[in-house]
Amino acid sequence: MLDRPQQDAPTASPRAGHDRMTAGADHERARRFHDAALPHIDDAFTLARYLLRNVADAEDAVQECYLRAFRHFDAYRGPAMKPWLLAILRNVCNAEFARRGKYAPADPPLEDAATPALPLWQEPDGSPETALLRRHDDATIRRLVAALPLPFREAIVLRELNDLSYQEIAEIAGVPVGTVMSRLARARAMLRAAWNAAEGPLP
Repeated sequence: MLDRPQQDAPTASPRAGHDRMTAGADHERARRFHDAALPHIDDAFTLARYLLRNVADAEDAVQECYLRAFRHFDAYRGPAMKPWLLAILRNVCNAEFARRGKYAPADPPLEDAATPALPLWQEPDGSPETALLRRHDDATIRRLVAALPLPFREAIVLRELNDLSYQEIAEIAGVPVGTVMSRLARARAMLRAAWNAAEGPLP
């Protein structure tokens, strides 16, 4: 009696192999994005909370920011991750302002864009307003910062709470470094005056 020829063991289809490779690549991409972006989620929420002045809206904005960032992560080549994320978040928040019909212009007529720009290595040390913001992240300071006009509020949060350089803020906001310096000076002066009126002179 002749033996029946043995059938070859089934092999995985090319499509199945491709699917496994794609799944592995997607998992690796998600892991790299998680490692790079997740450490900055508190900074993103801080900025969104101060820009939108509403916790629920801020949470939605951060979620949308991270979804957009993940979609474009393959094209990301720099700058540093935090400024890149915050630039996306700023666009998300601006779109929300536009949707509400409450968009504030980026360059109010009162600001002095002619302030000379110092080299980045000459950025001044922390001011009393810096210490105030970092020590008192409570309802009073949030209310005072939230009352600042949007460009000044954005600049002081990016600098004093998100710890970005003048150059990084300028790139995010799309303005010259001198304008950033002018906005920060104005924001600190307004914040100091508001704090003095509400709580007494700064130490």
